[in-house]
Amino acid sequence: MNEPLITVYVDITSSEGLSGDRASVNLLHFHARAEGALFNGETVSDGVDTQIFDDGRFSMSARYLLEGIDSEGNRCRVFIENNGTTLEDCRPQLYSDSKAIAYLNGRELTASGETVGDGVVIKIFAPKT
Repeated sequence: MNEPLITVYVDITSSEGLSGDRASVNLLHFHARAEGALFNGETVSDGVDTQIFDDGRFSMSARYLLEGIDSEGNRCRVFIENNGTTLEDCRPQLYSDSKAIAYLNGRELTASGETVGDGVVIKIFAPKT
């Protein structure tokens, strides 16, 4: 597989949720740091990963806003929404106010993740062509 565009290091800061007759919902609050050729930065405030276990099905959706420096040395922000059913098969989309990253705005990217210690590492890759 190619080199990731951005690698996101996630540290879970707290969690809360509910469990009902049919489903349970967990909200994982986190701080993240991003590194890569396109962008380096940190979350502006906590991100949230919403995990839903519903009648035998699992889905997750993480949303977070990062602030940092793009590949041209300009300050910018990057919003990431990452949806999936497993860490190994995530579908992120990102939006940025950076001109250097704008070509990725709204495009479905690919990602893979793995649990590392108490956190998660997400590697975001270019769209398949």
